Amino acid sequence: MLWRKNLTTTNDVITVENLSKSFGNLEVIKNISFSVHRGEVLGIIGPSGSGKSTLLRCICQLEKVSGGSVSICGSTMVKDGVYAEKNELRRIGLDVGLVFQNFNLFPHFSVLRNITEAQQIVLGRDKDHSREIAMDLLKKMNLETKALSYPCELSGGQQQRVSIARALALKPQVLFFDEPTSALDPELTGEILSVIRDLAKEKMTMVVVTHEMSFARDTSDSLIFMDGGVIVEQGNPREVIETPREERTKAFLRRFNKN
Repeated sequence: MLWRKNLTTTNDVITVENLSKSFGNLEVIKNISFSVHRGEVLGIIGPSGSGKSTLLRCICQLEKVSGGSVSICGSTMVKDGVYAEKNELRRIGLDVGLVFQNFNLFPHFSVLRNITEAQQIVLGRDKDHSREIAMDLLKKMNLETKALSYPCELSGGQQQRVSIARALALKPQVLFFDEPTSALDPELTGEILSVIRDLAKEKMTMVVVTHEMSFARDTSDSLIFMDGGVIVEQGNPREVIETPREERTKAFLRRFNKN
């Protein structure tokens, strides 16, 4: 079948080819292409409104692309703007996890239920198995004592760690982070970046949209700078941030460093 055609090499988890996205007459993503290898951390930086979050939402099926192709783990999600069948899209979606800016936890669920609910509904795991996985992840996040707490009883950093645990509980092949520290106080940012660093050491494939330049430089295996819906510059993170080639990248980093 067309939708089983492999657009990637065996080492590629994500391949994006000529991706575009428009909202009415506004084109926010313009013919973007890149790939992410297994075990790699791809960092994405750029000014607000550059299309970074929209790009992630398109790959995670939260927005419908206007054109181009996306494959995940060797299966085609969309080819030349035409999507796979619903059952295939659902299966592909299970390979992807997304951690949002603002946590998106269910306020009326305990921490434990926030992590077990999707396991039971989406994957059909039984209650005991779901709870075991949840508790293991909470221990990994240093939150095992908060299992019966509610989101309102947690700090922002703790809530974000719960949202990361929830995403990991579904065992995705690739994890996306959409500015995971943007809603946090500066003193809480470090604990989330530390979690992501630990995942990188474990060779979790990740795509991280971030405004933390030192983190992007030191943790990413490759880096993309976006502006105006296009990739302006990409390559080695240290080279992109410390010795950028493009004037637009230089201007962005100068302004960022002043802040």
